[in-house]
Amino acid sequence: MAKTKTTYTGKDVMDFVNSFVDTEQKKKDSFRLIELMQEWSDAEPRMWGPSIIGFGNYHYKYASGHQGDAPVLGFSPRKAALTLYVYSDTERSKHALADLGKFKMSKACIYVKKLSDINITALKELCIESIKYISEHHECSCRVK
Repeated sequence: MAKTKTTYTGKDVMDFVNSFVDTEQKKKDSFRLIELMQEWSDAEPRMWGPSIIGFGNYHYKYASGHQGDAPVLGFSPRKAALTLYVYSDTERSKHALADLGKFKMSKACIYVKKLSDINITALKELCIESIKYISEHHECSCRVK
């Protein structure tokens, strides 16, 4: 079985943002996301893998037997876009997406160019719904607010 790359690393989050993020706008947005996700999750930011800033943690196990740990909420300030790991496939999340603003999405990731493109209230709703979903379906450090 392949080893999971997204594991807690112990690296410093602020050092990562200051050395990795390539534009001032993305740095500003990254620091704002850290503040918001820390408030919403009630968890300290931690580095997961080489480039994901995560908040809280949970243990997952798939029917295939693959299992591991992951952050409850997270994001990565990638070159092309801010990648948000905040989505759970629930009806409430689908409604929040409709109000989110300008973004692209893959199966579980939301991509935004800059925070000013999205509705922060809708992002908060997505994050809170994700925390709720994870707390109901996995062993986790999260608390539903």
